[in-house]
Parts: sequence; structure tokens; C-alpha cells
Amino acid sequence: MDEPITDTWPARWWHVLDDGRIQCDLCPRDCRLHEGQRGACFVRGRKDDKMVLTTYGRSSGFCIDPIEKKPLNHFLPGSSVFSFGTAGCNLACKFCQNWDISKSRDMDRLMDAASPQEIARTAAEHGCRSVAFTYNDPVIFAEYAMDTADACHALGLETVAVTAGYIHPEPRREFFAKMDAANVDLKAFTEDFYFKLTGSHLAPVLDTLIYLKRETDVWVEITTLLIPGKNDSDAEIEALTKWVNRELGPDVPLHFSAFHPDYKLSDIPPTPAATLTRARDIALGNGLHYVYTGNVHDKAGGSTHCPGCGKLLIVRDWYDILDYRVTPEGTCSACGAAIAGRFDEYQGSFGQRRIPVHILRQHA
Repeated sequence: MDEPITDTWPARWWHVLDDGRIQCDLCPRDCRLHEGQRGACFVRGRKDDKMVLTTYGRSSGFCIDPIEKKPLNHFLPGSSVFSFGTAGCNLACKFCQNWDISKSRDMDRLMDAASPQEIARTAAEHGCRSVAFTYNDPVIFAEYAMDTADACHALGLETVAVTAGYIHPEPRREFFAKMDAANVDLKAFTEDFYFKLTGSHLAPVLDTLIYLKRETDVWVEITTLLIPGKNDSDAEIEALTKWVNRELGPDVPLHFSAFHPDYKLSDIPPTPAATLTRARDIALGNGLHYVYTGNVHDKAGGSTHCPGCGKLLIVRDWYDILDYRVTPEGTCSACGAAIAGRFDEYQGSFGQRRIPVHILRQHA
């Protein structure tokens, strides 16, 4: 927390406490800082009696991905998305799958520099339909993500946030006003799991999901990483899926993803494919219309059916789309039922490619 703060950008959402410390008001951690200290996320800190962001304009790398990798199955299916993240995280997940980025305390990992305008221009030049703030949680680099979102919208690009949803109401409102779609990690459905395995709390995440669904036009999908023995019981999956249906509605897509041993949970075995299938069956039984499996080869669990007539509409094999039968208006080609999501003229599948991109800086 006391590592010297060098490159900085003015941060928002903070106030001075009576004892002279500065409190960060971005997320429920409410970090209280003396001069020179960093918050738990490591990228927001206090310098010269102000809150600063140390990763503005700096990235851990840029890649073009399939939109299905975010994962988003109902947002411009088959399209490519320009993806990037920075470093740090405001959660402390012991099972983090991107821990080399999100848990990094080495600012030298941020080798690529780019302005919001350069990111938007490069994404457009590569034919991407959207830009995703991902790999680590964009909440902690909100100022950079929001400015980039403005630059993207100016060029007709959509924006995507891949986030744990751990954010206070005021910055949440401003941040998601800039986003067109979000995949929110609902990491479990017990406070005990959140507290012991992520160092955070469940309630703010549920609040974010309710806010997004009820008070915004952001397209929302949910991902739950199922960890053997931690959050994969029938009872917990029953409770989670019933809550989603009751509070968010049956049309919010839910992705159950497979855990693989990593970071501080390297002693737990990978999630069996049967666990994902069981979870999917429970969710469908509780009335959810669109439930998917991830991180495993499961064509059935990755495909989309019409909730009206049951017809198979989008056949996916990993990130490849093998068949597509949703109209540009977002309806079933067989029965005309509305399919929840954001659809337009299907232009083919970007597939399983992952294309690293280096941004060429423009100098005046």
C-alpha cells in the first residue's frame, strides 16, 4: 500500500474524512488513505492530498476476441470485440483465473499505452463492433473506461463491461450510463462464500444486478463460476436461479462456467462437466429461458433455443456459430417469438480466433 505513486490521473468519487484521511467512494471497500497510500485495488491512491488513478491510458494488452468469450451470447452474436484491461482488482478472489493481471503489483506489466481515442480508432479500423473492458474489473479504472466509451460511441461502437459489479450507487449510475452491455460475475449466492473467498460481500452485487435490469437499458448477462465443494450444491444453485427469475426475470442469460485450479485454490479439482449440466437443468427447471455452460466443450449447453417453440436457433461449438436462425429484429425465424438480446443483421461468426493488437500511437 505504501509503494511510491508515480504516473497518475485525477480520480473521482472520494472525500476527506475528519481525521484527514481520504476515503475512496468508488466501491464498498471504502478505503481510507493517508498520503502516499494505495487502496486495496492498488491502482487508486492518494497523492498530493487528492485521489488519483495510476493506470489511466495504460493497458496489460489489447486483443480482438469473439463476443461470446466475454461471455455474451445475446449481444451481437458472432461479432468481434476489441478487448483490454489494466491491472489490479477491488476483490481478492482466491480462485482468480486472471490473477497475473488482476493481482499484479508490477506496473511494468502495463506495457501498452493508448488514449481513449486511439483505442476507439483501432477497434473501428479492425472491424470490431464493440469494445470490452475486461481481463480485470473495469470498475477500478472507471475514468479510463468511461472516457473510452465516449470515444467509442462517437465512432458508432458499442461498449461492454465485464465486471464483478462491486461498486457504490453513485459511480455505478455514471459508469453504466456509458455501457451498452455487461456480463456480471455472480460468484456465488452466500455471504459466507463472498466474505471468505473474495474478501467482499454479496449484497452490493445483487444490488448492481437489480439496478442494471430495472433502471437501465444495459443488456445484462450473468456468469457463475462453479467451484467443487464451494458453491455448486443443488441448494445454492436452486436459490440463485430462483432469485434471478424472481428479481431479474427469465430472459436474463445465465452462464455456468467451469473452474480450473489456479491462484490460491490450486488444490481443488476442475469442475466436472456433469456439474454444469446439473446446474443448467436446475436453472431451466426454475423457469430461466437462456442457460449456458462455459469453459467446457458442450455444444448443447452453448446453444440457444426459442423459449416459445423450442426450436434450436443458434448452434455454438465453443465460440464458433454453426447455425443461426434469429431474425435481425430479434425474433425466432420459426414462430416469431421475441428472443431477448441485442440482434441485427447476422454477418457470420468471428469464431475462436484471438488476435493480439498493438496500437500505433499518434503524435501531434
